[in-house]
Amino acid sequence: MRVLLLNQTFYPDVASTAQHAADLAAGLAEAGHEVTVLASRHAYDDPSRRFPARESWRNVTILRAPCTALGKAALWRRTIDFASFLLSCAAHLVFLRRFDVVVSMTSPPLLAVLAALFVRAKGGALVSWIMDLNPEEAIAAGALRRDSLLARGFSRLLRFSLAASAMVVVLDRFMRDRVVAKGVPAHRIAVLPPWSHSAMVHFDGLGRDRFRESHGLARKFVVMYSGNHSPCHPLDTVLRSAKSMRSETGIVFVFIGGGSEFRKVVNFAARNHLRNVACLPYQPLASLAGSLSAADLHLVVMGEAFAGIVHPCKIYNILAVGSPSLYIGPHDSHIAGLATFRADHGDAAAVTEFIRRSARSGARRSPASVALADQYAGRWLVPRMIEIVENAGRNASEGVPAVAW
Repeated sequence: MRVLLLNQTFYPDVASTAQHAADLAAGLAEAGHEVTVLASRHAYDDPSRRFPARESWRNVTILRAPCTALGKAALWRRTIDFASFLLSCAAHLVFLRRFDVVVSMTSPPLLAVLAALFVRAKGGALVSWIMDLNPEEAIAAGALRRDSLLARGFSRLLRFSLAASAMVVVLDRFMRDRVVAKGVPAHRIAVLPPWSHSAMVHFDGLGRDRFRESHGLARKFVVMYSGNHSPCHPLDTVLRSAKSMRSETGIVFVFIGGGSEFRKVVNFAARNHLRNVACLPYQPLASLAGSLSAADLHLVVMGEAFAGIVHPCKIYNILAVGSPSLYIGPHDSHIAGLATFRADHGDAAAVTEFIRRSARSGARRSPASVALADQYAGRWLVPRMIEIVENAGRNASEGVPAVAW
């Protein structure tokens, strides 16, 4: 079977969607399918880094579309980068032949619309793999007004891509409910959480010590936020807590990653002279186990309006290393039942008290957490995703309607 996978980022990029796309592509290739990936030539968090226009990796053919690389410092820069990638991607699709299945992710927004047009023109089945739901995300973030012409236009395009999909893969039941509300029959929706990178992420005692030593964190209680910094994950409450604890030298807040809000964290720490805050870039996947293991307490944050729109998947890797976690966000979400403790946005006092209490008690790894993480391991979930793709292609070739998952 010939499979095309569309996403802005792909291996060796460090973005979460790049890693999940790479896992799926490699798994499909190992299963004997002919896999092609169309992605951007620029790295997600370092646009100055360019990848080859064409290469082969683990029997996967990677095509990379040229586009602008203005970065994420401003919304207009991101918009131009998104638009240029979509145009370049469209130009590539014109010259590609038919695929049995096209798997479209959602970075950037509207990518699935291109995939739907491609499938309509050349045949095959479309599997929409929704990592975040737009324009709902842009509306919740305040970038779009719900009643604006642009928002209504984007909503129509989303409905078009969903209607063209043989299967729609969502990440949790809250996202499923939103997709059902857009008119997609339940039997064409599969709920499949993003898997942890269990082959690479586990508790790494030596890696923990190396990371802590190299960043001056030895004998500190480390509170860590690791991952994408975006308006979907507002860190104001955490930063207020860090500021209130500025004199408690035994506790350090470590922010790792990138994204449009990362610079705000850096600036906040500098403006308030917070010596208890450290900001570090994304860590390579090969050393992710060590950096995650270095935390005594992990932070998971989701904005109140974003349940069912985004799905912070860092919780699964946190479970895999067995670390305690503090979740700041809505109670009705996939994270609430997995995190050690939950606090509301704005309740910096509760966040501060929990961190102090954890530091006093010396937070310990939880074997139960590691056992729970196994449910979200790639070795279980990647084969399920492969089966969804294979069934979509097989059913399309046989004229059989999609089946429920």
